[in-house]
Amino acid sequence: MTSRSVNTGENRIVTKVFMENLDQQLNQVDLERDYQIMADFEMVLSCWGPIEADYNKNGGLVLTRLFAEYPETQKLFPKFAGIAKGDLAGNAAVAAHGATVLKKLGELLKAKGNHGAILKPLATTHANKHKIPLNNFKLITEVICKVMGEKAGLDAGGQEALRRVMSVVIADIDGTYKELGFAG
Repeated sequence: MTSRSVNTGENRIVTKVFMENLDQQLNQVDLERDYQIMADFEMVLSCWGPIEADYNKNGGLVLTRLFAEYPETQKLFPKFAGIAKGDLAGNAAVAAHGATVLKKLGELLKAKGNHGAILKPLATTHANKHKIPLNNFKLITEVICKVMGEKAGLDAGGQEALRRVMSVVIADIDGTYKELGFAG
């Protein structure tokens, strides 16, 4: 009986040491991930200037390209549904809405992950009012990566950084969607 209780005691000690080591390793992984995402924010922000210098032009380009590359997305914007493909690029309303999208993205980027107060209302309206499926945020991310590559010099590494940043943002949008019961 004593040897069994000793083994149980030893097992508890081994388990405790194992769990402490595992916890330290997980904390290290969390720190490395946090450092990486902060570096990603900085990398993207280092190229943000040319985008914010002309939100209307760049925003119009983002939405026009989104609608061209993913035609189904145009239907999610009722006020743009009747605009012919050839007329999108010069449409002031498309450019203005694209500017709104990029300004909000700029706010999110500058918050560097501390974006709950910015993102929650955005996610709520996109779930409850606009009914935007989550995948559409991934689609527009790809378009923004391309536009930033062309207009702001965001290289392949920077585009990957933007994708990682947006994956954090999209995961947080998804969390709000789930809270609201929206299966986006």
